[in-house]
Parts: sequence; structure tokens; C-alpha cells
Amino acid sequence: MNAITTYTHSPRQLALIQKTVAKGCNNDEFNLFVEVARAKGLDPFLGQIIPMIFSKGDANKRKMTIIISRDGQRVIAQRCGDYRPAEEPAAYEYDPALKGPTNPLGIVSTTVYLRKQDPKTAAWFKVAGQAYWDEFAPIKTDAEGGYDWVDTGETWPDTGKPKKKKVARGEVHEVLDNSGNWCRMPRLMIAKCAEMQALRAGWPEQFSGLYDEAEMDRAKVMDMAASEIVAHEQEENRLRLVAGNDAITMSWGDGWALENVPAGEFMDRCLAFIRESDHQTVIKWNSANRAGLQLFWAKHPGDALELKKAIEKASRAPVEIDHATARRELAQHPVSAG
Repeated sequence: MNAITTYTHSPRQLALIQKTVAKGCNNDEFNLFVEVARAKGLDPFLGQIIPMIFSKGDANKRKMTIIISRDGQRVIAQRCGDYRPAEEPAAYEYDPALKGPTNPLGIVSTTVYLRKQDPKTAAWFKVAGQAYWDEFAPIKTDAEGGYDWVDTGETWPDTGKPKKKKVARGEVHEVLDNSGNWCRMPRLMIAKCAEMQALRAGWPEQFSGLYDEAEMDRAKVMDMAASEIVAHEQEENRLRLVAGNDAITMSWGDGWALENVPAGEFMDRCLAFIRESDHQTVIKWNSANRAGLQLFWAKHPGDALELKKAIEKASRAPVEIDHATARRELAQHPVSAG
């Protein structure tokens, strides 16, 4: 494992960081940011580590989240000694039906595969990170006639300034936030989220609690506190642990929520879902869970063939029988007995 580079900044450099990279931080937040940068061996001047402040106008909700840029992530991973970057391009799943103001390319999800070395056998294996568009893309509401800021009659306790709320004029609809890169480079942004998911899955000690800026864009639009994002990630980690190391992530109907399914229940759950669903739902389910099903094929080839046959059979549209045509065909080409 490579040693961590320690950046010792001069007073002049610290003052420059506070005026530029960390200009939104108060003194306590700035001190914490500098200590984390030193502990992780990342350089703020190179954009490897960035502080992000949530709820700046509300002293009770104000929180700082540490953002690690893509360059910073790879610096940390490379030091681990058991990391190799992706050897193939990110895999994208598309659904043309999803194309619209909130999803310009109709992206369902993106999967990135990194490589991690087994310390006992020295063999390299894949670590998958999957990010779903509807979980990370920064969607905001937009009013046709714009917005008015209306005085609420209350004041902020820390500043004494009047509180105001944003009131829409005209019809409100959802759009993809265009203040960053999600509109210009949607594939890149969702792939960055997937890569960070893979890093946290394969190297949890180094990456737990650290976030890529692309993962935080939705939080910025929704004005969520950083602590809420962290709590959600901790809950997801607990669910992964409960499901066990051999669990496979799947999504189901009624909202298509993600669930980690233990390997011992996987086959029965899939067959039950197929039996209870029409062929269009099975097609959508099969497409949405391509990565999970492929993982099951690889781990449990004995059951894979049976499940594959069930999926193919259920995916076929029911044949509409025209009885009159069938009678005419039978009359013209009678089937002889014997």
C-alpha cells in the first residue's frame, strides 16, 4: 500500500484556500475541511477535495459535506494497491419511453466495473457500481410564468432578515436542472455516480462518507441537508449488510424499488414475480435487472437455465386466435388420422 502524501500548507496558502475553494465555509467548517484534506492526502488547489455547504440560510440545518472529485477518488484508490480502473466502458441501459424534459437520452441506469485484487489468491475480480437515473439526476420544478418571492411575515433568527417563500406563477412541471453538466453530459454524470458506488462497495474503509459532486447535485436542487444524504447512505449500507455478501440487487414492480435479495431466496422470488406478471411487465423487469440476472447466471449456473426459460416464455406475447380463420384453414388442409 502506497504512503499517503501529506500536504502542509503555509499560512498564505491556507488564506488562499479559504478565499477560493472554501469561500462558503465558516471558521469551524474550514478547519474541518483542511484536516480532512490532510488526513486523505488530497490537494484542494488541484480540485481533488471540495467543501459543499447545504442550507446556508438556515443555521439549524446548515451542514458541510466533503466532496472528492474524480481525480481525488482515483488518487485514493491507487494508493490502496489492490485497485485497477475499469477496463471496459460504462454499460448504459436505455428506455426510449423515458425520454423527456427530465431525461434527455432515456437512460435507465449505468453500471461501472472496477477491479479489486484478492489478498489471498492475488486474483482480480470485478466490483460493480450501478447508478439509476431516477435516483441521482437533479430534477427540479419549473413554473411557466416564473416565480415570485412572497414575504412570510417571519424573520430568520440568526440574521433578523425577513423570511420569504417562492410562489409559482402558472403551471408547474418537472425539468432536468440545467445549471451544471447533467443536461450537457448526462452519460458522464451518471457514470461518475456509478463509479463512486463501485469505490464504496469495493473499498469501504477509504470511501465511506465521501461523495462525488455529481451525487450531490440532486441534494443541491432539493435543498436537502448533508446529514440527510449521509443518513440515507448509512441506511443503504445497513440493508446491504443484512442481505448478506451473496445478495443480488433487484428491482420489482409497484414503484420498481431496489431490494437486496439473498441468494437462497432469489430463484423463488423471481419465479413468483414472473407468474404474477403480464408479458410486458416481465420484459420491463428483465431489462431493468439485466446486471442482477447476469450476476445470478454467473454465481448459480445450475438454476440459471430454468429461470432463463421461464423469462423467455413469460416475455412472449399471447397469441390472438382467430377461430374463423382457423376453421377455414382446417377445411382447406384437413389433418388425416393415423
